[in-house]
Amino acid sequence: MGFKVAVVGATGNVGREMLAILEERGFPADEVVALASRRSQGTEVSYGDRTLKVRALDNYDFSDTDLCVMSAGGAISKEWSPRIGRQGCIVIDNSSAWRYDADVPLVVPEVNPDAVAGFTRKNIIANPNCSTAQLVVALKPLHDAAKIKRVVVATYQSVSGAGKEGMDELFEQTRAVFVADPVTAKKFTKRIAFNVIPHIDVFMEDGSTKEEWKMVAEIKKILDPKIKLTGTCVRVPVFIGHSEAVNVEFEKPITAEEAREILREAPGCLVVDKREDGGYISPLESAGEDATYISRIREDPTVENGLNLWVVSDNLRKGAALNAVQIAELLLERGLIQPKKKVA
Repeated sequence: MGFKVAVVGATGNVGREMLAILEERGFPADEVVALASRRSQGTEVSYGDRTLKVRALDNYDFSDTDLCVMSAGGAISKEWSPRIGRQGCIVIDNSSAWRYDADVPLVVPEVNPDAVAGFTRKNIIANPNCSTAQLVVALKPLHDAAKIKRVVVATYQSVSGAGKEGMDELFEQTRAVFVADPVTAKKFTKRIAFNVIPHIDVFMEDGSTKEEWKMVAEIKKILDPKIKLTGTCVRVPVFIGHSEAVNVEFEKPITAEEAREILREAPGCLVVDKREDGGYISPLESAGEDATYISRIREDPTVENGLNLWVVSDNLRKGAALNAVQIAELLLERGLIQPKKKVA
């Protein structure tokens, strides 16, 4: 008997990607239900070769649903995830609503799969922030080998991280520039076309942005609370794919060649690191791919035991939808979820 799976936020960028990945990876679902707000009711979305009509979340009964993958924003998740969990349906949530809750595991399957067992406290599992997900996939095997002390990261985050509105704004502004129309900023604080913006999410009291704070908090919860991280998160005029320039300081010596070999064997990682023109991955090439790509691996001579890395991944996939489906697969592999008996 297969599972009944609900996808909440099915009309958004990540929700559509979740539906595609569930089908691509052959998740054993007998029934998949697409859910969204009332205004999206009746909208059609694709699930493989099939077309699903979107149903309204606010009148859906989860009592016979086994799994809910949620990508509808923090406010919706705060309200609905506990309700869904109380009906015996496991929620895998892509928002920031539950990431920092001590009773909710924050999981990247390649990094901390054992944490998934903690879902029973609230029936909720959190997906990390997109920039964190790809970073910890690259750092975990290196941490195991040489123990990370400190990370300095600059992110180059695509507009799809801001949803469909962000992608539309880049497209519209780019077109406006070419035809000499006025360029209007709506979703972003400044023009994004042919520009970069060192500001993602709201500002905190210490001058960092919440996106930067998320990376600090999440790497400690997922990887190691002793790791120190400082970051600058930047929005760039790229449609899909987040890139990160990462400087890592280790407790133990590790060479670039050792790191390269470790990462080649690590789950979820793909090393493309030739010291020649084009011998590295850009975000354009990562779009539609599952891997976290690592390039430009080199030693940092300014600190003891330091390395520099270039880390790139499709933020809609590993940064969101793929990671959520991998969590569902992990529950299945470990026997932590069973199909409910369907009512005749």
